[in-house]
Amino acid sequence: MSGKELDQTLVLIKPDALKNSLTGYVLSLLSEFHTGLRFAGTKIVHVSKMLAEEHYAEHRGKHFFPPLIEYITGLSHYPDEPIKQRVVAIVYQGIDAVPKIRAIAGPTNPLVAREQKPGCIRSLGTLFPIKDKDGQIIDQRMDNLIHASATDLEAEREIKLWFMPNDIPPYMQGYATKKSERHFYFKDGKLSEDHVPGSFCIVAPGDIVWESDLAILHAIADGTPSKGTLESVVAKYLVNQIR
Repeated sequence: MSGKELDQTLVLIKPDALKNSLTGYVLSLLSEFHTGLRFAGTKIVHVSKMLAEEHYAEHRGKHFFPPLIEYITGLSHYPDEPIKQRVVAIVYQGIDAVPKIRAIAGPTNPLVAREQKPGCIRSLGTLFPIKDKDGQIIDQRMDNLIHASATDLEAEREIKLWFMPNDIPPYMQGYATKKSERHFYFKDGKLSEDHVPGSFCIVAPGDIVWESDLAILHAIADGTPSKGTLESVVAKYLVNQIR
């Protein structure tokens, strides 16, 4: 398989799409028939706060960050129904995966999408006002149905954030992996190589891990500079875990 055939992108079918029963419609537009791309991985995810905050890390500190986290975790659309608070996470693979999916998704802002590319997925979205404590509108949240990676570099970061290597068939893994030779445990925001009561084993000897993730774990454990956060590695291992 050529390098271009291993191009990958992340798609998230968001809670507003699920609430409006648009999942089938979205999948039909993103089908192999329309895109020439293949499924490499898919899962139903109850999005944790950790995963959400890492996914939208670039917006941390902005006033629309909290509403954005409530949106992707499902709290905005299903505040009292945890069973419905989920997204569908998909890895698509094939030549020019990122631009192909972005073209079908359309512009990020639903109003712009309706004006510039009517019929695209996000043209069915809406804008939701964000208000301050006094009820004044200070911004807007874009309920735009799906997330699609913007660049190849973002796709790699996002896929590694949402998926473990073994979520994807071996011959469809687009990024370097490595076998761990050490134990790594996580508890209360801290990493340990020794089990302590209440800790969660995220990686054990023999496990296949994204090579870049393993480098982050080693750096944090050894007290050397890390090229990523602990949460960016751990989040996917805690997906759908009740803890």
